[in-house]
Amino acid sequence: MKKTTLLFLTICLFAASIQAQDIHFSQFYMSPLNLNPALTGVMNCNHRLVANYRNQWGSILKQNAYNTYSASYDQKLPVGRYDYFGVGGTLWGDKAGASEFATLQARMSGSYAKKMGGYRRKAHYLVLGADVGVSQRSINSANLQWPSQHNGNGGFNPGGPVETIDDPSFYFVDLSAGALWFSVFDEDNNFYFGGAFSHLNRANQSFENQNIPLYSKFTFHAGGEFMVAQRMGIVPGLVTFLQGPSFQVNGGTSFKFLLGNSRRYHQAFQLGAWARVSNRLDSGKLMDALILSTRFDYEQFTIGFSYDINTSNLRAASNGNGAFEFSMLYKICGPERRGVYCPNF
Repeated sequence: MKKTTLLFLTICLFAASIQAQDIHFSQFYMSPLNLNPALTGVMNCNHRLVANYRNQWGSILKQNAYNTYSASYDQKLPVGRYDYFGVGGTLWGDKAGASEFATLQARMSGSYAKKMGGYRRKAHYLVLGADVGVSQRSINSANLQWPSQHNGNGGFNPGGPVETIDDPSFYFVDLSAGALWFSVFDEDNNFYFGGAFSHLNRANQSFENQNIPLYSKFTFHAGGEFMVAQRMGIVPGLVTFLQGPSFQVNGGTSFKFLLGNSRRYHQAFQLGAWARVSNRLDSGKLMDALILSTRFDYEQFTIGFSYDINTSNLRAASNGNGAFEFSMLYKICGPERRGVYCPNF
């Protein structure tokens, strides 16, 4: 019983340390505006709608599971013969544990894509982007347990003295910037890499009027799409997050299978496997999860599903259960007389 309790407390503290930093999606490639503001407007159509949902530790925490959701819209605006502006907006929220530690953010983003060479079917682009957001952080201290409520012998008195949090909710402004390079070789083959610098202003995160600045975050990502046979391709991807004392790396690939007999109507199915590696708070590294993913594309509509299999020492408490994610993406194309093919986010 004590071992189970310790593991349960460990998993809560570990998850709290992750959520105290930034949200993250295993399907990072299906949440482009949360990954890098330079991805705003980088698409093969004119408009894009994206929705993401993540549920973590539900098998253990039940109604106190960690939930993250996001919705975004962006579009690209032609500039001259070859270049683009991208504009978009994102709303995301996150609620963690029994304390209902929550973050809600509304963000506007913009980008400019400059053609560096090539032509429509084979071109190279440099994209610069930035965003500004307003966030709210809140916590429900009524659900917390305090040392003064425990007698040291395993007993708990819910009516015992509690501590109070003077400011259970506060707002702050958040600024980020990013860059992206992508090369397209034809309609089915492309490559990209980019980086983002988030929390430029390092806003104060204290609930009690102290000075606790939010760690800045550096994001580096790369990927592409390559057809290796007439109806099959690979879609590799890699992302690295560096934030304060923490880092995380997600890497893997999906196998893409084209469906149907007409290239006019795009239909494809993907199966993927990914690994997530992070650092321990004390020292060392660990493989936190193995991620299995699927994705189905039908014309302008995309649906994705992934499941995290916990592979760290926490699996004794989680039984290997980690998180599941659900993503949807819809693009509105309309007429476009010029432009360039882009990676498929």
